[in-house]
Amino acid sequence: MHVIERLLKGFERFQQHYFEDAPALFDALRVGQHPQTLLIGCSDSRVDPGLLLGSDPGDLFTVRNVANLVPPCTEMETGRLHGVSAAIQFAVEQLRVARIIVMGHSGCGGIRALLARPEVDDDTAQGHPPRQPRQDFIGPWVRIAAPARRLVEQTMPGASAEQRQYACEQASILVSLRNLESFPFVREACERGELTLHGWYFDIAAGALLAYSERADGFLPLVCPLPDAGARTVRATASPFDA
Repeated sequence: MHVIERLLKGFERFQQHYFEDAPALFDALRVGQHPQTLLIGCSDSRVDPGLLLGSDPGDLFTVRNVANLVPPCTEMETGRLHGVSAAIQFAVEQLRVARIIVMGHSGCGGIRALLARPEVDDDTAQGHPPRQPRQDFIGPWVRIAAPARRLVEQTMPGASAEQRQYACEQASILVSLRNLESFPFVREACERGELTLHGWYFDIAAGALLAYSERADGFLPLVCPLPDAGARTVRATASPFDA
């Protein structure tokens, strides 16, 4: 079946379920949305939050971007747009969500790009004139998670590439949580007890969901892998939180 046809068939199933078989949900959603959760996830096609969490329309206010990153709060600058920041502000101030979940995942291409890129351009570091600049939107974006990369480099110098990737994916979630707290409206809502922040990690290979525990200073299982998952996967276990 052609890809477009598959998409249209998918919409027809959605239409049948929500508009014919069980229309009550969209009868309510027609007048507005009232999600309780803002989920900041990755654009990766394998980690659709609605599918992973079995959500209905209206359950999640979702922001998806490369590597599920939250930039720090900055002043508005001419020529710069702040799509993620605007979504966070809308969710907190207008929708008054009760929680924000930053959900990362294993095998993240954005974190892989961060680890693969040198901190300083090689030509510049060697005293040569820099190469002709080109449009690069990925590099500046993933550098939001540079503190996670530095943590991994400092605490896991002898780790394998797989271990570094796994650890940096988790550490970058904490960077985003700290950046969330840099927004005054987020910090104030947390202080009033109206908002909580959560860091989740989807291990694709194991089929497990982990959450950051401040008490344990590490990611602990929320939903454990199925009994036979261990036979299908070999996952790195090193973490900067073990240091």
